[in-house]
Amino acid sequence: MKFSATFLKGKSILQGDLGIWTVFFLLCTISIIEVYSASSNMSYHSGAFWRPAVEHTGYFCMGFICTLVVHKIPCRYFKLIPLFMIPLSLLFLTLTLFTEKVNNASRWYGIGGFSFQPSEVAKWTLVVYIALILSNMQNEKGASKQAFGFIFWPGVLFCALIFPENFSTAAMTFLIMLIMMFIGRIPWKQLGKLLGFIALVGGAAFCFLKYTPKEQIESWSELPGLHRLETWSNRLKEHSEETVDAKAYNIRENTQVAHARIAIASSNLLGKGPGNSVERDFLPQPFSDFIYAIIIEETGLLGGMAVMFLYFILLFRTSLIASRCERSFPAFLIMGLAIMMVIQAMINMAVAVGVFPVTGQPLPLVSKGGTSTVMNCVYIGMILSVSRSSKKRPEFDEAEVI
Repeated sequence: MKFSATFLKGKSILQGDLGIWTVFFLLCTISIIEVYSASSNMSYHSGAFWRPAVEHTGYFCMGFICTLVVHKIPCRYFKLIPLFMIPLSLLFLTLTLFTEKVNNASRWYGIGGFSFQPSEVAKWTLVVYIALILSNMQNEKGASKQAFGFIFWPGVLFCALIFPENFSTAAMTFLIMLIMMFIGRIPWKQLGKLLGFIALVGGAAFCFLKYTPKEQIESWSELPGLHRLETWSNRLKEHSEETVDAKAYNIRENTQVAHARIAIASSNLLGKGPGNSVERDFLPQPFSDFIYAIIIEETGLLGGMAVMFLYFILLFRTSLIASRCERSFPAFLIMGLAIMMVIQAMINMAVAVGVFPVTGQPLPLVSKGGTSTVMNCVYIGMILSVSRSSKKRPEFDEAEVI
């Protein structure tokens, strides 16, 4: 209790909510162990056995410094972020469309030997912007009708720039925008019309991708901005196809999905133990998109459930902090950030266990990645900043808050 009280009273370097710090450190620890294990095949062939762990730990050190700095900044200064980050995000998203494609997608932009993913920065910028609009346009009945337009059109612009190269990120960003508008009490009439329109467009897109002949999809893929149409169609068809006989299954065409499912199916309650994965040697990029399958293979169903539970704790703790905020901006901000991290985590896990089509979304704070790792550390820092300044309601006992 003394240790917890120290966090609350601000006498420690690590200030803010102890629960958030605990989840953060646990996910970082799991990440370093599992990324090193999943990268063993790559490090074996390169001869640099410690390079993956050292490189990934370096990203976390950079991210931890960002968390320390950001969590000390008063949350009112976060309102300045959209002022300069919106034009920068739009600029880099546009420039990225013309960069060299890697795996048939342009998602990285390089400056002076340093490369990053503009879509990661754009998501963060949009969440801060939406929180600012919702907080400034609140009245007794909820958000004003004008707030919808101020949020919707910039959000559509961001998603439209992300869409050609990263459909899943664009769709997830749009979903986060919808959830934040719901939390911010945008009028139901406006939300209802938007949801109806999305249902019609989404249904039409699903039918087109699933039932259009491959030859037609290939011809459409030649149109500007639709070069990944064939990839989207193949992923959807592969996921929704009927169960085939094991002997007829083409494992070479479905390498990622097949070996991810083998990894999960070959585990048990406790798994094979850290570092003992077999499928990491067959999975392409096992340390990023499908790292959850490696986690389950090595730590079992209990380990997989524990990782999932950590994200739910993050969302629960954040909602408690938001409920104690006296002002609406910090509450909307941290809920948007937490929802973004948890939704991305759920999508990654759903893909790994075969519930969702392959999307390429990393597992926040666990998957290997420079931009993603640092940006998620910034999200945690912003949540901790709000928790540091939010006041405790009288009905909460200190032990309950911890």
